[in-house]
Amino acid sequence: MEDKRIYRYETHMHTFPVSRCAQKNVYDSILYYKELGYTGVFITNHFIDGNINIDTSLPYEEVIDFYFSDYEEGVRIGKELDISVFCGVELSYHGTDFLVYGLDKLWFLAHPEIVGMTKKEQLSLFMEEGALVIQAHPYREAGYIDHIRLFPRSVHGVEIYNGGCNELANKMAQIYAESYSLLMVAGSDNHGTNKKVLYGIETDTPIENERDYVQRVLCGQTSCFTLNNEI
Repeated sequence: MEDKRIYRYETHMHTFPVSRCAQKNVYDSILYYKELGYTGVFITNHFIDGNINIDTSLPYEEVIDFYFSDYEEGVRIGKELDISVFCGVELSYHGTDFLVYGLDKLWFLAHPEIVGMTKKEQLSLFMEEGALVIQAHPYREAGYIDHIRLFPRSVHGVEIYNGGCNELANKMAQIYAESYSLLMVAGSDNHGTNKKVLYGIETDTPIENERDYVQRVLCGQTSCFTLNNEI
């Protein structure tokens, strides 16, 4: 009897030049996951409220065009390398971050009003529009984070495994998710191609698009995994 195939996806990664803090370009980042046997990746660069590599005082449309440029390049590269490339967004609020899946470039171009919204207002709108909202690495401690902020009523779920966090932070994230009955996901938060431990989600059939991913997570049809990387 054949073993059932598992499809693995990176849900949290940054690429250069859109994310200022990323260390690798789009091609190298996607090739890295292709060589690891992944079925797909989500490019989740920092949005205009975070560490984006453009002057955000420029016209909104120009900033949005730049923001989605890495993803658009990634789709072309994905077809070349035969690996699925999906889009996500990482929003920031004084070091507290949120991953948003299911809204595309046209949606953001049509909603410039989000710039003037509070973070809770933004998250509420995203959820009303059918997006999946995840609080990323909620218990991360770092010099740029003045204190830990939790938004249990403004998200669907929590990143309980994050490649940029230590064991304690990930464990606390899991306790947080369980305590509030929030969905649990995992991502590497990869900014390069040298992580020794990777996290992500896996499915028993391929993810078709971002909306498909949203529905699978909401319906509990994904699992978290850990990969010890030797490449």
